[in-house]
Amino acid sequence: MPKTEKNLPPAPRIAIAIMAAGKGTRLKSKHPKVLHEVGGKPLLAHVIAAAAKIVPPRDVYAIIGHEADRVRDAVAHTGVGFVLQQPQRGTGHALMVAREALAPYDHVIVLSGDAPLITPETIGKLRDFHLAQKAVMTMLTADLENPAGYGRVLRKASNRNEVRVIVEEKSATPAQKKIREINSGFYVFAIKPFYAHIGALSTDNPHQEYYLTDMAGLLGKAKAKVIACKTGNPAEILGSNTRAELVEIDRLIRLAKCRQLMADGATIFYPETCVIDSEVAIGADTTIEPFVQLLGKTRVGSDCRIRSYSVIRNSQIADGVTIRPGCILDDAQVESGAILGPYSHLRPGSEIGEGAHVGNFVETKKVRLGKGSKANHLTYLGDAEIGAGVNIGAGTITCNYDGVNKHTTVIEDDVFVGSDSTLVAPVRIGKGSYVAAASCVTEDVPSGSLAVARARQIVKEGWAQEKRKAQIARKTK
Repeated sequence: MPKTEKNLPPAPRIAIAIMAAGKGTRLKSKHPKVLHEVGGKPLLAHVIAAAAKIVPPRDVYAIIGHEADRVRDAVAHTGVGFVLQQPQRGTGHALMVAREALAPYDHVIVLSGDAPLITPETIGKLRDFHLAQKAVMTMLTADLENPAGYGRVLRKASNRNEVRVIVEEKSATPAQKKIREINSGFYVFAIKPFYAHIGALSTDNPHQEYYLTDMAGLLGKAKAKVIACKTGNPAEILGSNTRAELVEIDRLIRLAKCRQLMADGATIFYPETCVIDSEVAIGADTTIEPFVQLLGKTRVGSDCRIRSYSVIRNSQIADGVTIRPGCILDDAQVESGAILGPYSHLRPGSEIGEGAHVGNFVETKKVRLGKGSKANHLTYLGDAEIGAGVNIGAGTITCNYDGVNKHTTVIEDDVFVGSDSTLVAPVRIGKGSYVAAASCVTEDVPSGSLAVARARQIVKEGWAQEKRKAQIARKTK
């Protein structure tokens, strides 16, 4: 009888457990190991992102312990579940405490929260191999050029898919030490047989902990099927046990990000000098010069040019924008055709309009700068709404803070503000009006007006000569 949708066996229920309880002693840090960042986000966040492409987030469980509340808060937005391991007594103990959470499932994939290079493709391959082979335990392995320090995988001669034993480095013979295939610490287990034998794990080791590695021997003795699946990319199993390893993984993630962006049409000169976070997006035909940092969830449109030494975080940049050297943008929005810099500083809430110019040593904060408006030199604009076609002269500032509250300055369309002006908020400068240079404006200016708010110039001819004569006379007495 042919199989139909009605009589097909149900799909296996699969969970993913991520080991995230450790302290990371070798990092010499007071912070949780899995919250150290690579590629712009925590180690654990990378692993969760890969896992969530294999199963729904509700079927992913982070096993947390050290500083559990901080770890939970950092990744709670992902929708994963949490299992508390307290105290932390090894990887085997982590799955012991997860028994209740994993009971509804048929299989569990075990990942490491400090190995962020693991890909969804490899996790899927590991899962599929495990299911196809009807194994009880499947381990991910890799061939390393230098396998020193890792447990060596010895396969059965009768069936090369099956594992005979894992030999730790200190117990390996000279011949076994020449084996390059190592155990990565990533596994898949069939839930029922796994928990039927987990009680036999022992703490007879120097750290007195329960190790998942030992399950290979226990299940093998019980005639359960233990197999190995080899990754073709050994780098993806790398863990972050030391600061040097952490930095190397960060380098690999960022270089891979640059290559992906260039494959999508961006140009990145000297990518090894750029710091581009994992969630950054860049449009086609945009050029990124050396020593640029694009951080957080920054989005850059097409046909832009971002010049060297600019640092841009969580900002939205439209098409055709030019950002000259040394600009800093934080939570800012820049519309198409705008030109920034050099050395502009856009603080949170800055919205720069289409074709607008923000020049050297200009700082903006919580400002809307209208289409085609210009603030080109040495200016501070805070808490301001600025219309289209406005010219802000050099040295102008909006005085937005009275010591207690912030106030808004409104500058309507086509206003010309002369250099070195001080606009004391709350104040409104009407459409098409002029503010004379060096004015301190404290009252609203009607549309089409000229505001002059400075002392009248007085010239006393000959005053300087008389002063010098008096000084000389005093000295000769």
